[in-house]
Amino acid sequence: MTAEAIPTANDGYSDLGRLLALMSGDEKHDPSAHSTLDVLWVLYDRVLDVDPSRVDDPDRDRFLLSKGHGPMAYYAVLAAKGFLDEADLRSFGRYRSRLGFHPDRVLVPGVEISSGSLGHGLPLAVGIALGLRAQGITGPRVVVLVGDAELDEGSNHEAIAYAGAIGLENLTVVAIDNASSTHGWHGGIDRRFAVEGWATAVVDGRDHDDLTGALADRRDGRPSAVVAVVERQV
Repeated sequence: MTAEAIPTANDGYSDLGRLLALMSGDEKHDPSAHSTLDVLWVLYDRVLDVDPSRVDDPDRDRFLLSKGHGPMAYYAVLAAKGFLDEADLRSFGRYRSRLGFHPDRVLVPGVEISSGSLGHGLPLAVGIALGLRAQGITGPRVVVLVGDAELDEGSNHEAIAYAGAIGLENLTVVAIDNASSTHGWHGGIDRRFAVEGWATAVVDGRDHDDLTGALADRRDGRPSAVVAVVERQV
């Protein structure tokens, strides 16, 4: 975990370092988890209308962790916000634990999709957002967090084009840019969305106020994409 990612403020965020430390074992995706830490905290602390007492409320916001192959930060934030018992974190990745190396929507309260395979989360988010629209449910947001490397997957390109074409305004994508993609869009992820009609913003992925402002900004008739730039992961 980099110095920039270690929580030091004297608030709920500062406890995330301790919660992360409770999870041990043969986890292969530490950088993937830590790159999402600040975005996840801002979403759950300042942006999303979600609550552990109403995880099935039809009027809740939906958050989908497409970048599900490194869920430690997600589990820490869920524990900090009361969705998980802190004691569950100690069983991370163990046999019969509810906290696997990929999050499971059946086992983990508040988790909307089982994820980890790259390229699945954004198409699922498009389907959920479209389903809410079809039911006339206009209040909830659908927010999906993806990684920059994940955008190499063709399924994401189809989802981006379709959501822009139909003006899926209840959909927001947060793309973590840690310069880990193999093939394309280095420094230009926002343009990939903008060309399909999305409203876009590029922010410092460690700056909570910048993240809050970008994530709170919704546009009529257009889906939104927020590119959160963090330090390069090695």
